Amino acid sequence: MTIQWFPGHMAKARREVTEKLKLVDIIFELVDARIPVSSANPMLDEIIHQKPRLKLLNKADMADKEITKEWISHFSSEGQKALAINSQEGIGLQQIVKAAEEVLKPKFDRLKAKGVKPRAIRAMIIGIPNVGKSTLINRLAKKNIAKTGNTPGITRSQQWIKVGKELELLDTPGILWPKFDDQEIGYKLALTGAIKDTILNLHDISIYGLKFLEKHYPGRLMERYNVGEIPEDIVEIFDIIGELRGSLRAKGEVNYDKVAELVVRDIRSLKLGPLSFDIPGEEEIPPEE
Repeated sequence: MTIQWFPGHMAKARREVTEKLKLVDIIFELVDARIPVSSANPMLDEIIHQKPRLKLLNKADMADKEITKEWISHFSSEGQKALAINSQEGIGLQQIVKAAEEVLKPKFDRLKAKGVKPRAIRAMIIGIPNVGKSTLINRLAKKNIAKTGNTPGITRSQQWIKVGKELELLDTPGILWPKFDDQEIGYKLALTGAIKDTILNLHDISIYGLKFLEKHYPGRLMERYNVGEIPEDIVEIFDIIGELRGSLRAKGEVNYDKVAELVVRDIRSLKLGPLSFDIPGEEEIPPEE
């Protein structure tokens, strides 16, 4: 499976982010909690350089809680502050300002020592498509998006979204697209719905999903599809699921297209429970040939 990325969009987004970096104190890097590494833009480090960053693991309700805890500890060990949030339900958002203040304490202490009066934190949210950026902004702004006026030193045309008295969000520039150097990343983005199904081979995606479940969540796989013992041949798993769920053609043959759709839909809709596809310290699963 080959998934193309969009260098034209990437270049434009990179330019817009770079131009606006000087206006903010901190970057809120929004990633999918199920794939916090695969949904991160690999070019972000070189774009933002040493700009303070807060990593927000969104859709945490859809991820394996224990794995998410491991990721937060992992990021912390690398000196990155990270939070698990669910912007759809507004869970964990109240921690964002406090965490940002913690990250920015050295900078604001220096400003205070120079006699600069305290002010709201200025932040920019960056994330790849479909990771929930708009939902997070609307939640933080309580769907009452408002300009904060002409903030001193800020270009008049910039739109700032006020979040209480402590935080101002810059109306963010173009979204950074993921770069698929690794085919594995494409599979994970596809499984979690970050890529439109019209450009996918659902057979490949479903096979990858089943292999992942077999390795990491065998109990859930067996329970969901009433599999007493997981067969070695992936086709046999398709046959079992097709017969169980009635995904059959007119002559009683298993409709593999329908089974592929069903498996992918079940994974995305939490029918197999919360799942994490990036596992700290684990080798990647080789894609199906």
